[in-house]
Amino acid sequence: MVRYAFPLAASVFLAIGSLIFTGSSDARADACPANVMDALRAPAKKDSKPVDIRCDVSLNKGDKITQRITFSGSRASGVVFDCNGAMIDGTGTKARTVLIQSRKGSDGKWDVPTDITIRNCQIKGDLRIQGLGNNGQAKEVKASSNRDGHTQRAQAAAPTGVLLDNITFSGSVGVPLYLAPGVTRVTLQNSRFTGKASSTIVYLDAESAGNVITGNTFSARPEWREVIAVDGSANNRIENNTFVNPLSGGIYLYRNCGEGGTFRHQSPQGNTIRGNTFQYQVPVARPAVWIGSREGLSMFNSYCLVQPKMLLGGLDHDDGANNNTVTDNRLIGGSPNLIVDDGARNRVANNR
Repeated sequence: MVRYAFPLAASVFLAIGSLIFTGSSDARADACPANVMDALRAPAKKDSKPVDIRCDVSLNKGDKITQRITFSGSRASGVVFDCNGAMIDGTGTKARTVLIQSRKGSDGKWDVPTDITIRNCQIKGDLRIQGLGNNGQAKEVKASSNRDGHTQRAQAAAPTGVLLDNITFSGSVGVPLYLAPGVTRVTLQNSRFTGKASSTIVYLDAESAGNVITGNTFSARPEWREVIAVDGSANNRIENNTFVNPLSGGIYLYRNCGEGGTFRHQSPQGNTIRGNTFQYQVPVARPAVWIGSREGLSMFNSYCLVQPKMLLGGLDHDDGANNNTVTDNRLIGGSPNLIVDDGARNRVANNR
């Protein structure tokens, strides 16, 4: 049995009628049939629905995909999406350019995609991976955060095992790469970020964990924020990356303070930031690495003032940015003072 792939683009849906390919529990997906490839390559229209991928894709280098692309639920598990240098251009829409998402069934259980590979792509726009909700203020995330076991629920409901390899992100607005609450085991490697963003370049949201960011170049310019936000995300490895002139900040570890009414249970602990190169063209910049970047600032945030200390295990609003490792990073044109430790029991050494 082949894993089915159902293109949702409206024009193609009408053309193929009720043609559906039956699903499979095999870990590997089969190559997409012609109708799916035609749906991907068709010019997007204003009312086009995303093309939902449940099969392996191999594009031609000259392709320019303007359709929105989704990988939804376990039917997308094991899929390999290889652009072979082609472009996915989402600049014509305000919606997600590429979305990897879990789906909630009528029984209340979450159907989770695993082991997806996206490689050799140029992406103009953004890529988001989400489970319980699209961000820390989503309805399901907020409701879960008011009960014990929130971190475990968020992780169980979120995609896991995603590989993003050799991708060029060209951002213009928003966050080019967003890992929503609970996402685990994402590897971002050998990739480049160019252009600009109105917020961070990469966001690791609360309750996410075990992600790897290695061998990438960050030359995109956030308008006012740091390049990588580690917000209540734990046990990640950020290693051997290059940050080009990160004047508004490099990597910040913190925990949002009840923003949107959501309690962040997990603190940014156990993260390793090692062997990265920060290149500065001017000597004045915000920290390259700031452990506990919001520690002591909660009094200035209105949403903290209306959120009492949570009684679940004594959870409070402190960053809790402890037990992290920041070593062997190079600060070219900068100084070791660009590494700031406002947490506890962190290992900070040999940054030069």
